[in-house]
Amino acid sequence: MAKELVFGHQSPDTDAICAAIEYAYLQEKLGYDVEAVALGEPNEETKFVLNQFNQKAPRVIKEAKPEVDSVMLVDHNEPQQSVSDIDKLNVTHVVDHHRIANFNTEKPLFYRAEPVGCVSTVLFEMFNEKSVEIPQKIAGLMLSAIISDTLLLKSPTTTDVDKNAVKELAKIANVDYEDYGIKMLKAGTNVDARSDEDLIDGDAKSFTMGGKSIRIDQINTVDLNDVLKRKDNLKKAMKSEAESEGYDLFLVIATNVLDSNSELIVVGEPKDAVEKAFNSKLSEEDTIALPGVVSRKKQVVPPLTDILD
Repeated sequence: MAKELVFGHQSPDTDAICAAIEYAYLQEKLGYDVEAVALGEPNEETKFVLNQFNQKAPRVIKEAKPEVDSVMLVDHNEPQQSVSDIDKLNVTHVVDHHRIANFNTEKPLFYRAEPVGCVSTVLFEMFNEKSVEIPQKIAGLMLSAIISDTLLLKSPTTTDVDKNAVKELAKIANVDYEDYGIKMLKAGTNVDARSDEDLIDGDAKSFTMGGKSIRIDQINTVDLNDVLKRKDNLKKAMKSEAESEGYDLFLVIATNVLDSNSELIVVGEPKDAVEKAFNSKLSEEDTIALPGVVSRKKQVVPPLTDILD
């Protein structure tokens, strides 16, 4: 059996990196020759998680084809979010929890997607279905990923399946998930130590909506002012990247992980589509307050897609 690489999306978050490690572990137990890799360096939150559970970070790749012919994807399916040479590879497996868009393969594949808050929740189910024991370290990674993606179960993407997984994984990992979760989320919110370019790319994903190239980034913080005080420089960085990468519209969602409110920074066109999507007018500084909005997947992408499509 030829070796395959397992990876999450570009600009990886905690779920993308942890899920790759988790799925590679499961697939090895099922007889596959696989290696978990990443499409970018871990962010501060993910570094905290990996250190907490004594897990080495996966090596970072830019291309996969020089090494393998086939790959397995976690936490994404859209090609613009994947490895740069995805069009030259055979995708054999996908485990995801997002929309399916612009995705096709030449050969049949294994595809598992569920509308839950985190792909690690799906992997938790798959371990149990295959009767593969979840080691303490893997349980810690799964738990961390779910906490990250659901903002400690506060996101509207959270389901009862996620909640049950968190309780079970916390027992295996032997941690108080609420106390640990707050510490983990705070570890990823030190925006003062990050450059403008890192902030606008740290958790960014690209989408195609209505023929437009849309870039949406999310910055987690414990104080929105820490981000908004830098909005002029952030907008300059967003404009520069949009011009170099061909994005029509670049959105940055600054989210307070403690009170579940966000502020949206907008660069590019069509701005009127953004106003219609959120039923609100942009300020003179091209921002919109989004109270109660914390989920890009459920609260930002769908209304924007509805307008643009």
